[in-house]
Amino acid sequence: MFTGLITDIGEVREVERSTDARFVIATAYDMAAVEIGASIACSGACLTVVEKTADSFLVDVSAETLACTTLGQWQEGRRINLEQSLRLGAELGGHLVQGHVDDVAAVTARRPDGESIRFEFEAPEELAYYIARKGSVAIDGISLTVNEVDKRRFGVNIIPHTAQQTTLGATQPGDNVNLEVDLLARYVARLQEARSSGS
Repeated sequence: MFTGLITDIGEVREVERSTDARFVIATAYDMAAVEIGASIACSGACLTVVEKTADSFLVDVSAETLACTTLGQWQEGRRINLEQSLRLGAELGGHLVQGHVDDVAAVTARRPDGESIRFEFEAPEELAYYIARKGSVAIDGISLTVNEVDKRRFGVNIIPHTAQQTTLGATQPGDNVNLEVDLLARYVARLQEARSSGS
């Protein structure tokens, strides 16, 4: 479980591909304190550390994850958002993020909005139902508040700090991002479906 608050921007150092993939990710984390088997959210996808060096870690990625996320497009040199898993008793500053990417969303617009940047994204049709104004989403692992929703499209604002401390600062229209909808929205929708089918 994660919070959607990014704590490092890593870089894909090496890529090995077959049916699955293996990535070596460079990081500023103190890897001496990171155990083999630990979970790290990599641009929103929860991945397991299987090997490590003093300044990098290695993860294996299944064909399913490659197909459902932007990880299938990753190349050497790509910068990615990193977050270590939530520890019991730690402050929950964002929202509960599982690191289970639902699908890929498209960046359809980017424009200045005062000191901030306004982004517009288009979600896959089956996920748009779970996105609500003033609700939460995770974009490439970043916890964000939804400003407005228009069918499949939704907008968010990011402040200068978020632009500087995450990969969103370099994200442009036409790019794809990993999208995870709010866990609570899923459960509310499921309860509503159960009540409707039971009436």
